[in-house]
Amino acid sequence: MRLLAWEELPPELQCDEVRPYYDVLKKKKFSLFCKRVFDVVASFILLLLLSPFFVILTIAIKVDSKGPVFYRQVRVTQYGKTFRIHKFRSMCADADRRGTLVTVDGDSRITRVGKFIRKFRLDEISQLLDVLDGNMTFVGVRPEVPKYVDAYTPEMRATLLLPAGVTNLACIRYKDEARLLSEAENADEQYVNVILPEKMKYNLDGIKNFHFFGDLWLCILTVFAVLKREH
Repeated sequence: MRLLAWEELPPELQCDEVRPYYDVLKKKKFSLFCKRVFDVVASFILLLLLSPFFVILTIAIKVDSKGPVFYRQVRVTQYGKTFRIHKFRSMCADADRRGTLVTVDGDSRITRVGKFIRKFRLDEISQLLDVLDGNMTFVGVRPEVPKYVDAYTPEMRATLLLPAGVTNLACIRYKDEARLLSEAENADEQYVNVILPEKMKYNLDGIKNFHFFGDLWLCILTVFAVLKREH
C-alpha cells in the first residue's frame, strides 16, 4: 500500500491538521506493505471459498424483490477518490430516492431478505471485490458518501490518507447505529453533527496507533461483534 509523498497529496490534505497523521503513517511503511499483501491474499481466498454463498444470496435477492443484486452507491476512499461500492442489496431498488442516505432501525425500505442480510452484515461481504481491487481495505474508516465527506473538518480528512475499510473500531462501537438514528428527529443531522464526530475520534486514533497486527485483531473483534458475543 503506497503512501504518496506529501507534495503529491490533494491540496485539501496538505494542511497542518493532517500532517501529524501523515508523519505517523510515513514511519509504518512495512505495516502498510503487509496490509496490502494481506488484503489481496485474504480477499482472493475468501472470494473463492464464499462463491457458493454468493450464488445463494444472489438468487434470494432476485426472488425477493425487483432490482439489481448489488447496491452500487458512490463512496469516497483514499485521497478523496470516488468509487462505486459493492454491497448486496438489502433495500428496495429506489431506496436513495425514498429517504435519507443513512439507514434507521425498522426502515421501511429494507426488503424481507434484506432484514436477514443486514442482521448478520452479509451485505458487506461483497466488498471483498472492492478490497481485491484496491478501493478498500479490510480495516479502515468506513467509506462515506461525498455529501458526508464534504462535512469533514480538516483533521477528519486525515482519514483519507488510507483506503476506506470494511470494518474498524468505530463500526464495532456503533454497531447499533441504525437504532440510534431511528430515535433522532432528523437522521441526517444526527449523523453529521453527533454520530460522525464521535466515530471520527476512534478513526483518527486508529491512524495514530496503526499497526498491521492491530488490524488483524480488529478483524477478530468484528466477527465477535457480528455474532453478538462479548469481546
